[in-house]
Amino acid sequence: MSEFKNILYKQEESLALITINRPERHNAVSLETLGELHDAIDRATLEEPVKVIVITGAGGKAFASGSDLNEVLERDLKKALEPIVQGIADKLERIPKPTIAAIDGICMGGGLEIALGCDLRVATPSSKFATPEGRLGIIPGGGATVRLPRLIGRGWAMEMLLMGETIDASLAREIGLVTRVVDSEELMPETYRMVAQLSEYAPMVPRTMKAMVNFGMEASSAGALMFEKYAQGALVQTQDKKEGISSFLEKRNPQFKGK
Repeated sequence: MSEFKNILYKQEESLALITINRPERHNAVSLETLGELHDAIDRATLEEPVKVIVITGAGGKAFASGSDLNEVLERDLKKALEPIVQGIADKLERIPKPTIAAIDGICMGGGLEIALGCDLRVATPSSKFATPEGRLGIIPGGGATVRLPRLIGRGWAMEMLLMGETIDASLAREIGLVTRVVDSEELMPETYRMVAQLSEYAPMVPRTMKAMVNFGMEASSAGALMFEKYAQGALVQTQDKKEGISSFLEKRNPQFKGK
C-alpha cells in the first residue's frame, strides 16, 4: 500500500491506530483524506492480529473539523450523491471489529459524522461538538440526520441539527453522544485500556455484539430478539465458551482461540 499523506497508520499488537493528520487545517477531511481513511480501515479490517480500530486526530486541537469547505464549495449534485463521508461512517459501523473515536478538540460536521460511525466515543473536556451545516446553506450528508436521533434521541438531535450550536464534552456525555470524558493526557491511555479489555474477549464476542445491536436497531423487536437467540445459540457451541466458563470457575485467565 502506498504511503499515506493525510493520515498516520500504526499497528500495535491488537490495535490499529488511524490518525487524521492535517493539524494545520484542524484535520479538515478532504476527499483525498477520505480515500486514505477507506484504505486504512480496509487494511486494519483484514489484518488478523488487529482486534480494535481507533480513529483520532493529530495536533491536540481537533479530531476533525468537518469536510474541506473549499471542496464542498465546488461540489455539484452528482458529487453530493456519492457516499463521501457517509461511506466512511457506514464502513466503520459495518465492519466486524469494534471501533473507537478518541476525540480531543473540535469534532464537527463531517468529523462528527465519522465519530458517529464508531462504536464507542471517548472525549476530553476541551472537545466541542456541532452540526453547523445549516448555517452554510446545506444539511449534513454523512449520516448525522440518521445516526444522531438513534444515538441521543429525537429531541437532542433536532436541537443539534436545527440550531447548529456547539456543545461541550460535559453535555455530550450527558446526552449520550460520548460515554467517557477524560483529561487530555489520559485520552490515549484510557483508549489503550479499552482496547486491551476488548482484546481479551473471545474474538467472536465483540463482533457478534456489534452485529446484534446494528441489526436490532433496524429490525422489529421480535425479529431482533429471535436473531439474538440464534447468535447466542451459535456462541454456546464454541470452544471459547467452554474455555471462558471453565477459566472463570477455575479462577484463571482464559486462553481464547477464536474457535
